[in-house]
Amino acid sequence: MTAEALASLLPVAPRPAVEERLSSWLSRVAEIYGLSANALLAHFGLAGSSALTLEQGLAAGQGALIAARAGLSAQTIEGMTFAALAPHAHFMIAPSARYFCPSCAKTPAICRKDAALPWTFWCSVHGVRLWAREKRPMESILPESALERLDPLARRGAARLAAWAEDCDPMGETGAPTVPDLLRFLTASYRRPSPPSLAEQPRLSLEARRANHAFLTRPIARQALLVAAPEYDRFAPVLAKPVRPGLAALACGSLLQNYALAVSVARLTENPVERAAAALAAADAEGETSLRRILESWPSATRRRIDAQLRRLMDPMSVAKNASGRGRMRRSFINYARIPQISADFVP
Repeated sequence: MTAEALASLLPVAPRPAVEERLSSWLSRVAEIYGLSANALLAHFGLAGSSALTLEQGLAAGQGALIAARAGLSAQTIEGMTFAALAPHAHFMIAPSARYFCPSCAKTPAICRKDAALPWTFWCSVHGVRLWAREKRPMESILPESALERLDPLARRGAARLAAWAEDCDPMGETGAPTVPDLLRFLTASYRRPSPPSLAEQPRLSLEARRANHAFLTRPIARQALLVAAPEYDRFAPVLAKPVRPGLAALACGSLLQNYALAVSVARLTENPVERAAAALAAADAEGETSLRRILESWPSATRRRIDAQLRRLMDPMSVAKNASGRGRMRRSFINYARIPQISADFVP
């Protein structure tokens, strides 16, 4: 290292923590010198750049500039960025941690890369399940028995979402519905908005019901996500059930919403025909039109198989044959006005 390079080195520059994001590390370094992250970048010769922009992907030479001042390698600086994400997924990167890790909370100044992404449900460093941002554990929303059943699906769904973000989704290259296709379907309405049902309403006294009349009669969006993830429909707070349309559902979703989306992406990836047909079977006329509009972007062969499966579901004799031997049916999300009976495959 030359004398000039040695003279430009910062006297103190902590090494990055495991999986730390660039904006977090720059903020920690800047705090040592009583600077803002932007002022520190200006000192590095990157005036006008923001840490959040740089960590989406460094331009040629930018990593070397920072590395030369901090005494690190350019590869180390690059490793703190989200360079693995394709440009179409950059809007998924949150400016701070989306969820809460009880172990990471012991070092609050360190923000990790995966904590900024909506499909991360377990801490990559400590391996623990993440909590909602308001420090509420998932076990307080979904029972542990449901989580044990859904976790493998959530992991597979998260893996596909991550592959899409890195522009290496193998399923999308085979002609199967893409991740954006699946999310548009899941966030489309399958029936008209309706007020909370009796099962969704909290137990209230007559006086409380009168006081909360506006809430009890407020129409709630009913999206196909509720059919694909009936566990979410059952346990999610009623006002928290609706999600934004398409990819925005992930970018802006809560921990519970994104967990349900990941589970549903896995289910639709592994069984698109039966899952899509179940949503169409549960839909009202308006909802069916909405879902079919979304399905127009799906492969024609898949749409034909969905229609064939839907006909089987809508045929009472066929449904009765499929349901025989399965025992007494449980309560379901299906619109029984349209289907007298339905296979227990879709009953939560």
